[in-house]
Amino acid sequence: MQSVAADIDTLFDQVLALPGDPRDVLYEAMRHAAIGGGKRLRPLLVYAASNLFNVSRGSALRAGLAIECIHVYSLIHDDMPCMDDDDMRRGKPTVHKAFNEAVAVLAGDALQALAFEVVADPETHPDPFVRAELALELARASGPSGMAGGQMMDLEAEENRFDLPTTTRLQQLKTGALIAFCLEAGAILGHVPPEGRRGLRAYARDIGLAFQIADDLLDVEGDAAVVGKATGKDADAGKATFVSLLGVERARKQASMLVDQAIAHLAAFGAEADLLRAIARYVVERDH
Repeated sequence: MQSVAADIDTLFDQVLALPGDPRDVLYEAMRHAAIGGGKRLRPLLVYAASNLFNVSRGSALRAGLAIECIHVYSLIHDDMPCMDDDDMRRGKPTVHKAFNEAVAVLAGDALQALAFEVVADPETHPDPFVRAELALELARASGPSGMAGGQMMDLEAEENRFDLPTTTRLQQLKTGALIAFCLEAGAILGHVPPEGRRGLRAYARDIGLAFQIADDLLDVEGDAAVVGKATGKDADAGKATFVSLLGVERARKQASMLVDQAIAHLAAFGAEADLLRAIARYVVERDH
């Protein structure tokens, strides 16, 4: 994780070099949000999935960079006053606090565009069909049928009391869709046809839900100084979460069961899938 995180920071440093003109403040805001901090779980998942199919580290990291661009853009917008109105992210001021709201909107927009610039670049993969499929699946995972749709449901959750199936659907879109794409990306880079990706999709579905349950537990039990952002906000907003619907102990057991299921979906792979197995355990053991 540390190695991949360092490489992603290096790539961000390269693609977000200051142009030395009036756009500098935009680049500074993007760098503020993108460089340093964060687990880089999504690029790590791309890298781990790519290892199953002998994809080059360079291609895997660039695909991971694109996904991290989408993830960071979503955090910038999610933190704004019109959404969750957060002051801290990854242990430092959110972009709209460090700069202003207009710059935060543009920084998020620019990172979203950068994601597709990265996947469309031949440097990511020489095969144009691979690049096109990456772009298509990333758009699906981040748009109204994925992350953005889940965020809309999350906003609605402040006004409506969601039941467990609806909350599960919300999280499958808001958090799970991008995580699923991470596994899909590794297989796409490795020229694996869609029918050969079923096990990875099932793994992604299970760890995506386990990750969100762990997040909900951290929101209830975590230390804000360690977590790197405010805790207790879901309860304050009256949102239904896995913890509020299941209770702490049942939620923890559910997360553990999902991790076991996820690992079982990797039975067709040998030692080359050990990193994916370790990541599955990590998502419920982390403290931030």
